[in-house]
Amino acid sequence: MESFVRKVLDEVDIQILDLMQKEAQLSNAELARRVNLSPPATHARVKRLESEGFIERQVAILNQEKLGFDLLCFIFMSTNIHQAEQLEVLEKALSSIPEVLECHCLTGEYDYLLKVANKDRKELEGFIRKLNKLGIARIQTSLALREIKYSTVLPIVDQ
Repeated sequence: MESFVRKVLDEVDIQILDLMQKEAQLSNAELARRVNLSPPATHARVKRLESEGFIERQVAILNQEKLGFDLLCFIFMSTNIHQAEQLEVLEKALSSIPEVLECHCLTGEYDYLLKVANKDRKELEGFIRKLNKLGIARIQTSLALREIKYSTVLPIVDQ
């Protein structure tokens, strides 16, 4: 990771970020112990990393299946919209739909890829109807049969 980031972040910053992305529930005192800094110094670094945008937010990752979201879908979409203003409206609409976990603008055959959580087929059907109302030209839906790997951890520490 020899880049601009390495010039902005020192090894302790990288350690803090790596620990936080893997174990966000660590107390400041435990985080400080693991990086060999005082708790006030660690707290100051975390606040700086937040203010500089390296830490966007801290969240709890919920178990989808235990909460009844049995359908995880990947939806490829194409649109005939090409004007920036209309694309902005579409993207804002996609961002506001609660079922959409992720939305990516793509190159290639499709314009967007959505990662969507639904409880059942009926909910998925309703979701696809919402997409149709947005003027989507083409939709291809793939259902995830099982998850092989899921991670939010970026490989920022050299292994």
